[in-house]
Amino acid sequence: MKLLISNDDGIFAQGVRVLANALAVAGYDVTVVCPDRERSATGHGLTMHQPIRAEVVESVFHPGVKAWSCSGTPADCIKLGLWGLLEHPPDFVLSGINQGPNLGSDVLYSGTVSAAMEGLLEGIPSIAFSLASYSGHDFQPAAKFALALISQLADKPLPAPMLLNVNIPPVAVSEIAGVAITRLGMRRYVDTFQKRLDPRGKTYYWLAGEVVEELQQPADPRLPESVITDVQKIRDNYITITPLHYNLTDAAGISTLLAWGFAKGEKDWLALK
Repeated sequence: MKLLISNDDGIFAQGVRVLANALAVAGYDVTVVCPDRERSATGHGLTMHQPIRAEVVESVFHPGVKAWSCSGTPADCIKLGLWGLLEHPPDFVLSGINQGPNLGSDVLYSGTVSAAMEGLLEGIPSIAFSLASYSGHDFQPAAKFALALISQLADKPLPAPMLLNVNIPPVAVSEIAGVAITRLGMRRYVDTFQKRLDPRGKTYYWLAGEVVEELQQPADPRLPESVITDVQKIRDNYITITPLHYNLTDAAGISTLLAWGFAKGEKDWLALK
């Protein structure tokens, strides 16, 4: 089985090394294409106005891993891997293991999730893995779960390509409560900009702030009541798996706009007459 792996923490990050090496030892055909430096919170950005450079990386990963560093974004890395470096499409696109959680609304900013989303856009089943801690460095439980999950998906393929967003609690394997299928929660950020002066006396701003997690959210009527948010379950030491898709269409919003007459040629209220 062929696997293409990227991340947003950079080619030398511990998380991607642990993941790629564990999969290579297990016998998978692993190719790594990662940014040459940290690219966290870049979302699904693409490099359009400058060249993308890629260099072979040696002596960092398991000898069976083929690895490149890329000057672009996480999404660039997957595009380059699929269309410029690999001779054949992979069976899965993987991203991570990220240092830090990707829960709830984080997925809109996350370079980790966006790398996996790029795989999904190409019709390839994709998985984003994140260790839900910025300070913990034990990626082994996450790597073990990644091995188990990929093995299961090989035996029982998903009915259609999808993106699985997986977060692993930063605890020992013995403390993990289980695995939960979840929906996206909400992680709002109270943003502040610190105003500073550089050595030349010029003003610059540094984004700061803190996260506010909303644990109690209204149930989604489209889902069973038992499916609660990833934000809540990760706090209970569950591994969370949230299926995602690129379709952001608001079905309820379409119904509302149709009821307002948008699609009936009524131009008067739009001041077009």
